Amino acid sequence: MERRQGTLVLSTSACHVSPTNLPESLPPSLPYFKPSTTSNLLIQHTFFGPKTKKKKNKQNKTKMESLTLTGTLKNSTAQFPSRRALSVSGRFDLTHSRLHDLVEEAARLLISHGVRHGDVIALTFPNTVEFVIMFLAVIRTRAVAAPLNSAYTAEEFDFYLSDSGSTLLITSVEGNGAAQAAAAKLCIPHATASLPDPSLPISLSLPARPSGPVELGPAHHNDPSDVALFLHTSGTTSRPKGVPLTQLNLAASVKNIRSVYRLTESDSTVLVLPLFHVHGLIAGLLSSLSAGSAVTLPSSGRFSASSFWPDMLAYGATWYTAVPTIHQILLDRHFNSPEKAYPKLRFIRSCSASLAPAILSRMEEAFGAPVLEAYAMTEAAHLMASNPLPEDGPHKAGSVGRPVGQEMAVLDESGSQLPPNVPGEVCVRGPNVTKGYKHNPEANKAGFRFGWFHTGDTGFMDQDGFLHLVGRIKELINRGEDEWVTIITY
Repeated sequence: MERRQGTLVLSTSACHVSPTNLPESLPPSLPYFKPSTTSNLLIQHTFFGPKTKKKKNKQNKTKMESLTLTGTLKNSTAQFPSRRALSVSGRFDLTHSRLHDLVEEAARLLISHGVRHGDVIALTFPNTVEFVIMFLAVIRTRAVAAPLNSAYTAEEFDFYLSDSGSTLLITSVEGNGAAQAAAAKLCIPHATASLPDPSLPISLSLPARPSGPVELGPAHHNDPSDVALFLHTSGTTSRPKGVPLTQLNLAASVKNIRSVYRLTESDSTVLVLPLFHVHGLIAGLLSSLSAGSAVTLPSSGRFSASSFWPDMLAYGATWYTAVPTIHQILLDRHFNSPEKAYPKLRFIRSCSASLAPAILSRMEEAFGAPVLEAYAMTEAAHLMASNPLPEDGPHKAGSVGRPVGQEMAVLDESGSQLPPNVPGEVCVRGPNVTKGYKHNPEANKAGFRFGWFHTGDTGFMDQDGFLHLVGRIKELINRGEDEWVTIITY
């Protein structure tokens, strides 16, 4: 394997890629998406300056780490090393300490094979421990993780691999024919990752590593401005837009989620949503790990209604998050074939589409827990608003709640804030929000105006500060003269 212009290529491949034709991994139109050893201006002004004493430098490093997802996870590992972090149902458990070690080992392995700061690494897996380890290892190396839906066609993989500028594709040992075909067409190397024995390091099928150990040194210290995650919005009438999310975006988002749901090391959840979406990845997995709590992955690697409640009971789950479709499946199953016992849950979370108030009420009655609707988008690193826990106030059926950890306003077309109960466009700004789309100046011009990110959703704030969504300005699908269907990204 050799490197050309920061891109991994197989030196023995029949593909010939000219350096001048290589896909740019980072767009010149968005400077914050370029590899950098510095953070944005706000952080530079806060933490960077003339050389100071070692003690102050150490304090600054600690502050910088607290503004990154990897630093947040490192801190939770230090606090709760022996607590359960990740389980594969019926197979094995990993503590926070063991998961951290596996990630560090995988990161060193990636670096030894040439992965560098800013490289985009595509990952397509079911919900497996290998995905979790490789995702965290990729961002630990200061590379960019680009999770992809394993059900994509070869044509779709071709688009997403090209648009992201991926330099390496990693899959499970079972492989993915469509993804591998697209990668081969684009001359992108392919590797597999497996963890047959959790007491051993993860296995990565790349050519033999160079002699000598590789250490994670100062060059690999994560910076808040590092782009860590690259996802696409689910375009409807328009081309999917590439969304780069930084370490700071992710750290801010998991902090917001932990705060509003009061997640602690005593919590546990079973993950039912795919990890290639922000809902499952950030709300389900990363927020839990950052709180020192535990996540269980279904043994099949995907949601199963028949094993969901047994897993929830077996692993002491205290909450779960899902989309309305899954809630409806679980509710129907409850009425048709109820479980002998249900876990005592602190709350149930619903996001990514509206949940009918009648369904919410039936769920609360059936499962004995408050059901909290939330509002999220990829561009905001998931969470924007949520209904509160009972101890923090009442929740409102039909509302997606109050803003969490960021500013939110309902604006008119001129950018003026509208009063309560008057509908307009929902806009947000905060450290969790992306600074812009990759290679899409038109979308950036439309989406970032008046100092706000414009969600494209219409809604209003009531007198209590709860947001009510009423429609969508853009990306609507017309299904007849009068029928319009709102598409909400998750």
